[in-house]
Amino acid sequence: MQILFPNEAPEYSGRELTLAFPAMIDGERVECTITAAALEDHFGAASPRAEDVLDAFDHHRERIEAVARRLLSETRAQCLTLRSGYVRFVQAHGVAS
Repeated sequence: MQILFPNEAPEYSGRELTLAFPAMIDGERVECTITAAALEDHFGAASPRAEDVLDAFDHHRERIEAVARRLLSETRAQCLTLRSGYVRFVQAHGVAS
């Protein structure tokens, strides 16, 4: 399975408090999201405001994509949401630290 992340700007949803970013799995586009809480808890976002979560995403994009890659490869998901608990689990097991 080939998983790539296009270099596109993530999209903020103030209603959902998430950032959406794309992945390509074997040539098919998959929507990934990460919660503001996960960005605050694990990637240094100062608040759930758009500018804070976008800044945290930009500074930790490689780590976030590594966590997403692991979940996508484990689940073969058509979409996914990275939540704080899963990020904590992955980091505790030595991936994306």
